[in-house]
Amino acid sequence: MNEINEAYELAKKAYGRLGVDTDKVLDALKEVKISLHCWQGDDVAGFLFKDQALSGGIQVTGNYPGAARNVKELRQDMEKALSFIPGRHKVNLHAIYADTEEKVDLDQLEPRHFEGWVEWARQQGLGLDFNPTCFSHTKADSGFTISSGDNEIRDFWIRHCSKSRRIGEYFGRELGQTCVTNFWFPDGYKDIPVDREAPRQRMKSALDQVFSEKIDARYNIDAVESKVFGIGTESYVVGSNEFCLGYAIRNNKAVCLDAGHFHPTEVISDKIATVLMFTDQLLLHVSRPVRWDSDHVVIMDDELNQIAQSLVRSKLLDRTHIGLDFFDGSINRIAAWVIGSRNMIKALLKAMLEPAGELKKLELEGDYTSRLAMLEELKTYPFGAVWDYYCKAMNVPVKEAWLAEVKKYEKDVLSGR
Repeated sequence: MNEINEAYELAKKAYGRLGVDTDKVLDALKEVKISLHCWQGDDVAGFLFKDQALSGGIQVTGNYPGAARNVKELRQDMEKALSFIPGRHKVNLHAIYADTEEKVDLDQLEPRHFEGWVEWARQQGLGLDFNPTCFSHTKADSGFTISSGDNEIRDFWIRHCSKSRRIGEYFGRELGQTCVTNFWFPDGYKDIPVDREAPRQRMKSALDQVFSEKIDARYNIDAVESKVFGIGTESYVVGSNEFCLGYAIRNNKAVCLDAGHFHPTEVISDKIATVLMFTDQLLLHVSRPVRWDSDHVVIMDDELNQIAQSLVRSKLLDRTHIGLDFFDGSINRIAAWVIGSRNMIKALLKAMLEPAGELKKLELEGDYTSRLAMLEELKTYPFGAVWDYYCKAMNVPVKEAWLAEVKKYEKDVLSGR
């Protein structure tokens, strides 16, 4: 391990010549929390409705062995994944992952149905985030939930979303970490609608009812998430970007930007600083869309780096909640968590190691030649040595050493499921 320390000292000197203190960068990185999405562990099946097929435009491909079959197995798998991810983080739950043997529908869920999750999170030193599950349910079969023209269906989803906020507040109060409760709805039409306004009026009215109950913002933050299209809603989605952004700004809610919920060539990295000019909080669902909202495992590509740069260069990390959102059933699910999470943290580290002040100064002075030259040279600076040192300091495997442990866990545990 001496070589890791030696490489870090060399990297520290290299970045130091640029005015970057790597020790301070690593101290700051320790404070960043990534919200690890539970639904990667079982292909978005959940535990409330065992025989309910996926709906709402959600698809998971692949049948890799070892998907979690119950709450105990899911927590065990997440603990294994988190042991390879540096830092203290959060876990993001959907309502269908309630820890209960009780037969309960979504509109009847209470904090007591998640007591097991809270106790587990407390033991692990984790925070919890939450999402109402407005898909994969018989009352979502029409393609409409909270914007439905059927009063009974719409009221069901209003009740579910209202209960979800109380559950989020419960998480935040019990764990001492603010819960972000995110609202996404699959509502829309496959073909071109005649009336584009009425469903959005119904959604606005329904959300007004959901958010009418006062919830302590110290414990729960509400976020609304848009989408441009989905399977079954190719022509029209009620909760469009314009709708969600407008609603959030007017009603002091956070906006959720999902990397896969825009046009195939549109990116969220350029939206971050702009949205935070008009909202207090931002939620990110970091994914990797390949041609559409395919939710591939996050890799360290240009867009991931640019998302991290947007957050770091404009000093927006303290107002942004970073969650991952992908589900790949074609590879080891624990490895998917580890790869995606480590890449998100790596991208943040790389952005933190930039001499952002100097780069901004060059830009303001119009010295675009120096700006380009510096940005290109930074690409080969030894950030990998700083990453390895960080992993070692945080007692997680360095480089690909974690993979052998995942393979052993697959052989010893997952293969028996």
